[in-house]
Amino acid sequence: MQLGALSRLALALARAVSALRGRLDALCWSLAPLSLSLLLSLPLPGWRRVSAPGPSAAAGHRRQREQEQERDGAAPTPTSVNYHFTRQCNYKCGFCFHTAKTSFVLPLEEAKRGLAMLKAAGMQKINFSGGEPFLQDRGEFVGKLVQFCKRDLKLPSVSIVSNGSMIREWWFKKYGEYLDILAISCDSFDEEVNVLIGRGQGKKNHVENLHKLRQWCRDYAVAFKINSVINRFNVEEDMNEQIKALNPVRWKVFQCLLIEGENCGEDGLRDAEKFLISDDDFERFLDRHKDVSCLVPESNQKMRDSYLILDEYMRFLNCTNGRKEPSKSILDVGVEAAIQFSGFDEKMFLKRGGKYVWSKTDMKLDW
Repeated sequence: MQLGALSRLALALARAVSALRGRLDALCWSLAPLSLSLLLSLPLPGWRRVSAPGPSAAAGHRRQREQEQERDGAAPTPTSVNYHFTRQCNYKCGFCFHTAKTSFVLPLEEAKRGLAMLKAAGMQKINFSGGEPFLQDRGEFVGKLVQFCKRDLKLPSVSIVSNGSMIREWWFKKYGEYLDILAISCDSFDEEVNVLIGRGQGKKNHVENLHKLRQWCRDYAVAFKINSVINRFNVEEDMNEQIKALNPVRWKVFQCLLIEGENCGEDGLRDAEKFLISDDDFERFLDRHKDVSCLVPESNQKMRDSYLILDEYMRFLNCTNGRKEPSKSILDVGVEAAIQFSGFDEKMFLKRGGKYVWSKTDMKLDW
């Protein structure tokens, strides 16, 4: 066969493959989940494969636990996933356990591909976090992900955790209909305490902004949630009146947690030791607020291994040994292979109430 004929044949084949891949979106939702997962692992035209750094060497007992899990049966289902797509933040909270160690953010289409793979593997809820999610493209990036997950993937629940400082009303107008829950981090209703913690931002008042965001959630039918980290500087505070006035659907109360390499240790970017409280101190805080009906407490024991955490490279982070050990990226090896190294405690996830009424259509709230 002459060179010209070969060239024409190669061009025809390339066009055929491109056309076939271009029809993937129309075909994939009618396929079985396994077939979908395999198809979505193929790079599409114009999508760049991003190689994540490989995982560090695991401790011996961690590998033993993984081998036991493999013998016990199938990988856990990624029912609820926390995707920390950025580590960058405009606040400097002293106890932060997901710090700005990189500035990397996946290209939008690669992130969407990974989210579709998670949906095919059984994901029902996605929570976008950081860092500060609204820093990337002034909220457009997370808005497009929220829209994709609700409109295209049709996930039952899509949520965001934010410090709230970068959110503007235009965002609710454009993307609010696709968001089920907005969780705002607020550790104190005393602005001086917020400054001590690292949530101060010049003349901006964190608490005043919290009330503005609460009203926008009412106006645009988004369920409002508050997250608080209880630490040395707020453990004696009485928040009953303020929380009841804001009336969130959930008030998640965390005990300050140390993660080596993040907020403690030689390679950590924070020193959270001075923020630590005892288990008894945490229990006293909970007892003081026991009449708040939306209170959802999480001690260190409940929190450590009961979250599926996906980092900026879409690697699951295993916190079993007190630091974040990454799996390989789901974009490289698939969800089932990566999740085997997540250290996820599915029983603790259910025990701590990780599965709840998380779709705003089922909450029947009086907006």
